[in-house]
Amino acid sequence: MAFFLKPASSIFLYSFATMTAFPAITDVTMSALCPGQDECSLAIYFTGFQQVVSGIGALLMLPLLGNLSDKFGRKTILTIPLLLTIIPLGILGYGRSTDLFYIYFVFKCATSMVCEGSVQCLAVAYAADNVPEHQRASAFAMLSAIISSASVCGTLCARFLSIPTTFQAAAATAAVAAVYMRLFLTDSAADCNLSAPLLSPENVESVSLDPISFKKDKYATTLPSLTDLFSLLKTSLTFSQLAVVAFFSNLADVGHHASIMYYLKAKFHFDKDRIADLMVISGVASTISQILLMPILVPVLGENRLLSVGVFFNCIHMLLHSLAWSEWVSYVAAMFSVLYIFWQPCLQSIVSKQVGASEQGKAQGCISGISSFANVVSPFVFSPLAALFLSDNAPFHFPGFSIMCAGSAAMIAFVQSMMIRGPTKACISSHVEA
Repeated sequence: MAFFLKPASSIFLYSFATMTAFPAITDVTMSALCPGQDECSLAIYFTGFQQVVSGIGALLMLPLLGNLSDKFGRKTILTIPLLLTIIPLGILGYGRSTDLFYIYFVFKCATSMVCEGSVQCLAVAYAADNVPEHQRASAFAMLSAIISSASVCGTLCARFLSIPTTFQAAAATAAVAAVYMRLFLTDSAADCNLSAPLLSPENVESVSLDPISFKKDKYATTLPSLTDLFSLLKTSLTFSQLAVVAFFSNLADVGHHASIMYYLKAKFHFDKDRIADLMVISGVASTISQILLMPILVPVLGENRLLSVGVFFNCIHMLLHSLAWSEWVSYVAAMFSVLYIFWQPCLQSIVSKQVGASEQGKAQGCISGISSFANVVSPFVFSPLAALFLSDNAPFHFPGFSIMCAGSAAMIAFVQSMMIRGPTKACISSHVEA
């Protein structure tokens, strides 16, 4: 795992930067849009709109970035989201007036179209380049543990910093992450010796003999293609089932994250510091679990069963949040991250085994794009529900109703995960007319 040190450092710094800002963004949003209020439907809709924009962008951009990373290398493409992340953080580090918040919101929507999920997607592809198949679940768990530990450190930092200093520290750390990655990260083995592209004389029955035409066709295979996604879905039942699990699990997560902070603020008057405490508990529990438990459980239960375990407890954790009758229930629910954190690295590991070494970026980009589509769907479902049931006009008193609905989406993912059998190798194929 020595190769993992440098990319892990970059991922840690990036995750630290984004998670340092996360606990404070609710207070900043409500202060800019609804000063002095604990309930704000406008803030919920703003958050939902941002999720829609970032989801549409990620749906298009993640397969593109994954494909391009297969062609030009992980390091080159990873530079793009790392640099773009700095901009919105820097704006809030400079000031948080209403006008600056609107400027931040525009840039956040624009940059999140590229940054949302792309760093983790490319990091997973980088790990898959360097790790044998039987060790990938543990490697992805280690990557997820690094992100969780960065979340813990970031939220602890936010817990003891003022809001202005929080965003300044986040912007500075994001800049350091980009510089560190450019200076010290080495290209993975697959980047240095990429396999022949999918559209090549070896892989395509009929292709133009004209060198100029072939060069154009070769470049075209780096572009995102729905054919690639449909090929994966058609040739691998396992990949199709994983796509369903990824979509509904992320639909649940996005719906939960979009509602939980406003729910806790409205019901229990949580502020930045108490949200940070909750995130620290969840982050510590998930980090320890992925480092200590997952390497033990994967050989015993297998990735498929552990995926089901993670999705099931993700559902239970959301349902417990939605029914919270006291503040301490939310802290207990956060402890469920010990188990629900398993689902994502297990899913990524199974996906990585569906394709060859030269298509890891494309496969991870496709599954991440499907996951990101949840960002488009979720706000249309959960944002109106959260705004309605946290308002005085709710049809019945159930502030956590939107979170319970998110838990129901996770239950659908659980049912589908139980149907997944042993992985079979898929083939991503691109076709052109002769």
